[in-house]
Amino acid sequence: MVTVWDYLPYILEGVWWTLGLVGGGLLLGFAIGLPLAVAQVYGNRILKGLVEVYAWFFRSVPLLVLLFLFYWGIFPALGYKLDPLTCSILVLGFRSGGYQSQIFRGAMQSISEGQFIAARTLGMSNSQAIRHIILPQTLRIAIPGWANEYAIILKDSAICFVLGVMEILTRTRYVVMATLEPLLPYFIAGGLFILLTYGGTKLVNIVYEKTRIPGLIGRM
Repeated sequence: MVTVWDYLPYILEGVWWTLGLVGGGLLLGFAIGLPLAVAQVYGNRILKGLVEVYAWFFRSVPLLVLLFLFYWGIFPALGYKLDPLTCSILVLGFRSGGYQSQIFRGAMQSISEGQFIAARTLGMSNSQAIRHIILPQTLRIAIPGWANEYAIILKDSAICFVLGVMEILTRTRYVVMATLEPLLPYFIAGGLFILLTYGGTKLVNIVYEKTRIPGLIGRM
């Protein structure tokens, strides 16, 4: 008789899919969020307004709605038929970009304006001052918020099962259907998410402790 434990390797394979969703979403969110934060802090009124609209939209619409909207609506309307994994990574990244933009914005605004003024006084252009003075500090200050974003996007990745992405929850659901035993498979899935959350945030915490600026911000 086939038991839940016989399907354990199948469920564990979903960890790699989940990490792919999280890693892809975080990196895309970073690539979107950091420029948006710079535009919101140092851009003109139009840029600031556009960033606020972007962040407001992706932070206000539920992830499930965004997945359906892009997978069945926007991408097909643009002539693209993306596979569920690619679409999920893009949507997670678009949404994370809205959140990360606010994380980086807060980090930038915590830096003394005098540093920017001093850089300009020394002959740096605005872009040079931002790139060489502001951003290195911003990235280090934002690490605690980025750790929280990792935990959030990890849990959000489970919603991608609605598109059929073969991550942890999708595989667990198939095991439940095959064995008719819901308790143990979902317990295993929950345990995996706990381990991934703890391990990821612990790793980010180590990076933060190695790179944090003494006296500028408290411990994580």
